[in-house]
Amino acid sequence: MKHKIVILILLFAGFVHAQDSQENYNFSLEEAITFALENNYKAINASRSIEAAKKKKWETTTIGLPQLNANVNYQNNFVLQKSVVPAEFFGGNPGEFQEVEFGTKHNMTATATLSQLIFDGSYLVGLQSAKVYLQISENAKEKTDLEIREIVTNAYGNVLLANESVKVLESNKKTLDQTLFETQETYKNGLIEEENVEQLQITQSQVNSSLSNAKRRSEIALNMLKLVLGIDMEKTLTLKDDLDQLANQNIDLGSLSSNFNVQQNIDYKIGLNNQESSRLLLKLERSKALPSLSANANFGYNTFGNKFTMFDNNQKWFNFSYLGVGLNVPIFSSLGRSARTQQAKIAYEQSKTELKETEQNILLSYQTAKNDYEYSIEQYNVTKENLRLAERIENKQGVKFKEGLSSSFEYTEAQRQLYSAQQTYLQSMIDVINKKTALDKITNQ
Repeated sequence: MKHKIVILILLFAGFVHAQDSQENYNFSLEEAITFALENNYKAINASRSIEAAKKKKWETTTIGLPQLNANVNYQNNFVLQKSVVPAEFFGGNPGEFQEVEFGTKHNMTATATLSQLIFDGSYLVGLQSAKVYLQISENAKEKTDLEIREIVTNAYGNVLLANESVKVLESNKKTLDQTLFETQETYKNGLIEEENVEQLQITQSQVNSSLSNAKRRSEIALNMLKLVLGIDMEKTLTLKDDLDQLANQNIDLGSLSSNFNVQQNIDYKIGLNNQESSRLLLKLERSKALPSLSANANFGYNTFGNKFTMFDNNQKWFNFSYLGVGLNVPIFSSLGRSARTQQAKIAYEQSKTELKETEQNILLSYQTAKNDYEYSIEQYNVTKENLRLAERIENKQGVKFKEGLSSSFEYTEAQRQLYSAQQTYLQSMIDVINKKTALDKITNQ
């Protein structure tokens, strides 16, 4: 009976493992972004950095809290230090010296020390710096999340683009194969020249090559998306969104007229962090000119003897204790402290200038991203209309070619124009999505 239970447990465990290894993922773009914000490798480490910053903040806080330390020290004087005293102390002759040994062979001391920092200017600055350090980690996490959102959007769009390219090329191949077959049959009947067949064969070879390349790029794009999401390569991933639908969702003319607050930009927040860090470093150097005050209390016992009887019940232990207060007053450092303070002041002024430069760069980046997004929408509408015209031209040339009213060169030229318009239209949809994401990243949307 026990063996049967063990076998059932093993079979169930194997079944669960098989299910886990065959786990499937099916995401819309927003679901993919949400998943990546929790499972992307950089996102995971950014969250850990925040936790580490919280621990660092507490570590700094504990410096000003009571500290208690215990110490046990044992000393074995296997050769006692010798000294000499006048021999007449022991009844000897004047002018002679007698060797004596001071101390005992075994000594043990146990102490407990309680210390407390009462005032230290650098400690107060350290508490403020710990808060800024936590803010830096949180802003770094926010920047990482924005970058992940952009990377996931780009990777997701690339998969959709590759998949749509495969569909378009397969459709083109199917139409072209049928046209080539009909042309070959017409040629066999002697109604057209061989050049017409050869021209279509050239186009067919190009389409077949493009299709094979598109399929490979589709697989690579999907694996790239898995990597960004933090999904193992052997897992199955499918996408819910459609490229055309996603492009239309990202056409938001209202975002072009909205006001931009530079202070919401993550790079500006990080610049503020750098400025605040420089200010605190200046404050730290100035605080070093202030006195510091601390106190400590010490409690202990010691014992000794020529035999090791330290843990016997009748061993005598002698207690001692003291209370101490320490005041350290900086008086003169040969202007070294002043030089360090001036350096910190210069660094603080530099951080102000860098923040101003960052602000101007952000405003310029916003203007550029806004223009690029507006242009991508215009190009999307243009390429959509161009695709419609290219399809009409290709259809007309196809009818003329079958009726013998146009050459194969004119027909294949119309086909190439159509194929180019198709790829340009697909790329314009990706550009709308990516440019909108870039604009949202700057505005921290």
